[in-house]
Amino acid sequence: MNLKELSQLLGLSQTTISRALNGYPEVSEDTRQRVLLAAKETGYRPNRAAQRLATGKAGSIGLIMPISPDHSSDMHFAEFQSGLAEAAITQDFHFVIMPAKANQEEEAIRWLVASGSVDGYYLAYVREKDPRIAMAKSLSLPFIVHGRSYGMELDYPYLDVDNEGAFFDATRFLMQLGHKRVALLNGPADLDFAFRRKLGTEKALSQAQLSLNPAHVRHTFMGDEQGYRGMKEILAHPERPTAVLCASTVLALGAVRAMNEAGLKLGIDMSLIAHDDELPLLKPENFTIPLTTTRSSLKAAGRRVGERLIGMISGMAPALPEQELWKVELVVRASTGPAPAGA
Repeated sequence: MNLKELSQLLGLSQTTISRALNGYPEVSEDTRQRVLLAAKETGYRPNRAAQRLATGKAGSIGLIMPISPDHSSDMHFAEFQSGLAEAAITQDFHFVIMPAKANQEEEAIRWLVASGSVDGYYLAYVREKDPRIAMAKSLSLPFIVHGRSYGMELDYPYLDVDNEGAFFDATRFLMQLGHKRVALLNGPADLDFAFRRKLGTEKALSQAQLSLNPAHVRHTFMGDEQGYRGMKEILAHPERPTAVLCASTVLALGAVRAMNEAGLKLGIDMSLIAHDDELPLLKPENFTIPLTTTRSSLKAAGRRVGERLIGMISGMAPALPEQELWKVELVVRASTGPAPAGA
């Protein structure tokens, strides 16, 4: 159905229908709801180009995608995007994903904003003291950060999980089981979430006058093969740890493979806690020995980021930057047990 046909069906002018669909205040709420219902029932969608001319909005949200084989094959990124898509489609928003080299991300953001192709954007893969945040604040479009940037003033909109608190609690739980030598298979060292997870681990250990042995720490892209190689290297250390924290279930998949090769029984010879982003293809309860995890849905985070960003674009969000920090749940399963005797 086109605009003329919808106009005839409702007995309203094409101008009134366009104004109702695009949120103009001069249209009564009753008329607006009537038009929206008819548009939904008939499958009518306004022409995107015409809508952009009428409203000055592109109907799109943007993301700068760092050019890297790691990011393009990262199932964590895909899971977050699926949640974002759920939020976008309910409001008839599109994505604009712009690739950029690692050292050209700020330039790419400026170009994206200047192009007029998006109404807002979000920042991902946040680093410590990330310069993109200060730059984004100086520009004209709404934005939101997925994560936080350690060392930056927190006067910007973000959604993050309590990475530090999650790994603090996980480490403390391992110590309650008698573990004193705890290893860490973490994400890339320059990313904020990995920094905070390491910080939480160190803080918990220090409260018991223990420390994180640098030889027991690996920072890497969160893939199966990286988890396998990192765990093999850690297990080869003369003072082998009795427990390991993994930054994702994908890393844990490789870590468990390395333990099996070494003849170690998970939950008995070695304990393991992984962070569970609730990836549908890798459920911790489906491992041969179910994994103890810290749990927070990445898809739910993507959906919430999308809802908030679209709210900011439409003027429905609070005037002040809204900041959300989600607590993380510790789910105990069979991959954790008492430290081996003598350890």
